[in-house]
Amino acid sequence: MKINTQSVHFNADSKLLAFIDEKVSKLTTYYENIVDADVTLRLDKSSTQDNKIAEIKIRVKGNELFAKKQCLSFEESIDACVDALRTQLKKYKEKLQEA
Repeated sequence: MKINTQSVHFNADSKLLAFIDEKVSKLTTYYENIVDADVTLRLDKSSTQDNKIAEIKIRVKGNELFAKKQCLSFEESIDACVDALRTQLKKYKEKLQEA
């Protein structure tokens, strides 16, 4: 699976990029036919602490799944997105098996 990571208006460090690759790559254990993943990291211009936004869009054959989360850190945001996508992938896989 190819993972494209984009950070908007800042440069993500190598530890964060490695963390993203590790977490997103684990999604293939739930559904192995993932084509690729687009990860976008963004800082929200709000006054609150939870201004780190992560968006993950994964493409599977014939469909796209998406998750967007806002948390205190990018790691938390990525974890929350991966959890949401894990649930979506399980439902998608069940739906395919029923058809």
